[in-house]
Amino acid sequence: MSQDRPLEGLSAIVTGAGRGLGRGEALELARLGAAVVVNDFGQPGRDGSGAASAGPAEQVVEEIRAAGGEAVAHTGDVGDFSQARDLLTLATTTYGKLDILVNNAGILRDRMVFSMSEDEWDSVIRVHLKGHFNTTRFAAAHWRDRAKAAAGGTVYGRIVNTSSEAFLAGSAGQPNYAAAKGGIVGLTTSTALALAKYGVTANVICPRARTRMTEDVFAGFGQPAEGLDPLAPEHVAPLVGYLAAPAAARINGQLLVVHGGMVAIVERPRVQARFDSKQDTFDHAELDALLTPHYADRPPGETFAAAEVLALKRQ
Repeated sequence: MSQDRPLEGLSAIVTGAGRGLGRGEALELARLGAAVVVNDFGQPGRDGSGAASAGPAEQVVEEIRAAGGEAVAHTGDVGDFSQARDLLTLATTTYGKLDILVNNAGILRDRMVFSMSEDEWDSVIRVHLKGHFNTTRFAAAHWRDRAKAAAGGTVYGRIVNTSSEAFLAGSAGQPNYAAAKGGIVGLTTSTALALAKYGVTANVICPRARTRMTEDVFAGFGQPAEGLDPLAPEHVAPLVGYLAAPAAARINGQLLVVHGGMVAIVERPRVQARFDSKQDTFDHAELDALLTPHYADRPPGETFAAAEVLALKRQ
């Protein structure tokens, strides 16, 4: 293991790795020395529509191998519990163990909350949130079993999950996506606490990148005529590689926003203000007297996190 190849001898899974962010992350992990299981269900539509295809995953595998790396394709659906188990089995049988899990797979089915169908809700929650859980569940069991058998009771394990700033500020036409991404943050922090004693870390990123998932979001942001696009996925991959590496051993349960040469560490929510009742319990009049003036200067419609998110975007 060297400074240039800190992941030498380690194995990794990257889900949704056939295109966009996942592809960039798989290539980066391989460049840093990891053997990579490239997972992608291969459906052409960003809404999860179209026939599944092995093509995207296999193409990334060929790219990694052409650069001298090790990789194998898995074309299963991580939203399916048994197929997620098969993904972990492929990693452990091919490379002997799993060291790194990067969850990136997702789809979009945007709709306003008053128009959203049950299927549009369920499908996005299934791929994003359940997909993250499925792979995490089997990776966690693998690491726990290995740790119990290890002399020191710990193993090398890294989880990097993918959330979005949509969960911070909401996204009017994406209640399913925003909810799933918020759930992923909760899943990550819970996992970080549960697995720390085994030597495993779990962190979550909110990337801003120009991919087929975000083509509408960044439609008004043109690509520069020269140089690297600030919204290129290549800006995100190095952070994922770092979080997967030994150098990041002390980073656990953290949320990081990353794009265009910037990394911002997001604090857990803090108490903004506190009000104590002067009675045995609050009544309507007392709450009105305390809370209504507190929000008097806030423009109608502004959400609880809008100011904080705008400040983050300006950094």
